[in-house]
Amino acid sequence: FLQDACTAFGGHIIVGLDAKDGKVATDGWSKLTGHEVMDLARKFEDYGVEAVIYTDIGRDGMLTGINVEATVRLAQALSIPVIASGGLSSLEDIRRLCEVESEGIEGVICGRAIYSGELDFAAAVRLVDELSA
Repeated sequence: FLQDACTAFGGHIIVGLDAKDGKVATDGWSKLTGHEVMDLARKFEDYGVEAVIYTDIGRDGMLTGINVEATVRLAQALSIPVIASGGLSSLEDIRRLCEVESEGIEGVICGRAIYSGELDFAAAVRLVDELSA
């Protein structure tokens, strides 16, 4: 299905890969598969996906910080961009991701940190603009 979707809608498909300890999770994160996130991401890249959203499900919604190291490893293994997800908690996470942007990190998903008031979105945008200048 995904390969067909990439053929039909080239340049418009982004895939989310949810993982814990390098293994892909499915079914609302209730099942860990035997698939390595790195292997599946490479396969999907070959299909023609435009980018990968990588979520460390052990951190998602916990405000414990992005798993920058695992996100960078995935980005380095791919030629398509990676969007970080899971655990964003502060401007420091934004700063750390900006420091590794050149590795292929294109963005970050902000959720609970904004809702809870832990992250000021406007301040985050200003920081990114400042670090990109």
